Amino acid sequence: MMKKKHIAFLLIFLVIATWSGIGAYELGLWFLEAGMCIIGVAILILTYKKFRFTNLTYTFILIHLIILLVGAHYSYARVPLFDWIKEVFDQSRNNYDKVGHFAQGFVPAMISRELLIRLDVFKKRSWLPFVVVCISMAISAFYELIEWWVAVLSGDGAEDFLGMQGYVWDTQSDMFCAMIGAISMLVIFSKLQDKQISKLRKD
Repeated sequence: MMKKKHIAFLLIFLVIATWSGIGAYELGLWFLEAGMCIIGVAILILTYKKFRFTNLTYTFILIHLIILLVGAHYSYARVPLFDWIKEVFDQSRNNYDKVGHFAQGFVPAMISRELLIRLDVFKKRSWLPFVVVCISMAISAFYELIEWWVAVLSGDGAEDFLGMQGYVWDTQSDMFCAMIGAISMLVIFSKLQDKQISKLRKD
């Protein structure tokens, strides 16, 4: 039976996903971006009875999903708040995609760290931070490959999906943001995650 807090998380996701799809900038682009969110949530629901994550991890998964759904609604290069930030701080581009890529490192780091600990993958915990960052970077690199494949297949829609905005080092900076996100998670939340894992094991 799903806990009330997790049901609330699911309802929040459904509301945001519905909003995201209504009046989305480009429907095909929305399906590409939001489709990954829907698949991810479906996997979490199907595996819920066998493996329930800590509330901390579920909270940040939800935050990541919201970031992705906002990007899917407006397209990453057109999120209004970051257009305003661009104007105020005289930036050359809308940098909302960098928030997404930071989360793309942060949240997979949290997920992979919890999985590795709870499944007792390592006898020596000293290897854990290195492997978690490597997993996050691998996910980021694979996403960049997906962007490339979709861009090749979509033709005219490539620019919107890639969100490069004329920045030639966009792929490299995306992966750098993911790395910073993964390291930030390890530095800031490792102890809190350990406490929640210990509590979950006792329940």
